[in-house]
Amino acid sequence: MAYVVRLQDFEGPLDLLLHLIGRAKVRIEEIFVSQITEQYLASMEDLSGLDMDTASEFLQMAATLMEIKSRALLPKPPKDEEEDPKEVLLRRLEEYRRIKEAGKALRAHEEEAGDTVWRLPMEMVMETKVELGSMSLKALQQAFLNVLLRAERAEQAPGATARRIQREPFTIRECMLRVLGRVLLYGQVRFYDLFPTDATRSEIVTTFLALLELNRANRIVLMQEGIYAPIVIREGKGEGADGGYAGGEDIGA
Repeated sequence: MAYVVRLQDFEGPLDLLLHLIGRAKVRIEEIFVSQITEQYLASMEDLSGLDMDTASEFLQMAATLMEIKSRALLPKPPKDEEEDPKEVLLRRLEEYRRIKEAGKALRAHEEEAGDTVWRLPMEMVMETKVELGSMSLKALQQAFLNVLLRAERAEQAPGATARRIQREPFTIRECMLRVLGRVLLYGQVRFYDLFPTDATRSEIVTTFLALLELNRANRIVLMQEGIYAPIVIREGKGEGADGGYAGGEDIGA
């Protein structure tokens, strides 16, 4: 019984060629010395079931195969600058083969992921109580905004860009060590003294986050004696949940 090929089952002429190559168990480079070209041409009888654009793609490939076959039978002309259609077709077939294999691997991963049940994130309840001392959250927010406004005015000052020397970036942990070291050395530190007048926005935000982490761990206490009094930072009792910063490591005393 003759082997029947339905063109509707293939995604294009390259897909059909790869199928014939696999069925004949030959390498891509051997298609022109095998019966694959004749098999491909025989399958063109089934073009009636395809739309015009798809049918033209299969016919164009058939013409390419016939041209390559004809060139193999005729004497070779002097080498010209045009690329050999045989080399072009072989390269396209190899690229298409790799893409198709990658598609199969992706479908396998998709099927495997389809059997996976994802667990929704759990809400983390923090038992640690954070106390700001004798000051309000609103006052701390306003102090932070004032530092940002000061930095913005410094950046907009005439010639500020030419004078600025960019500091090396540092992490929240490093900033926590610096802040805590100053508090332990002087007993207390004013809030604004932690932010140099030429500090960048990145430095300001990092320092502020370090303050919040130290306060959360009860390593420092933020104090304010009155509504408009300066905010000062003093050493805390150090009775936080982890005795350190958010990463769970002790930053030391």
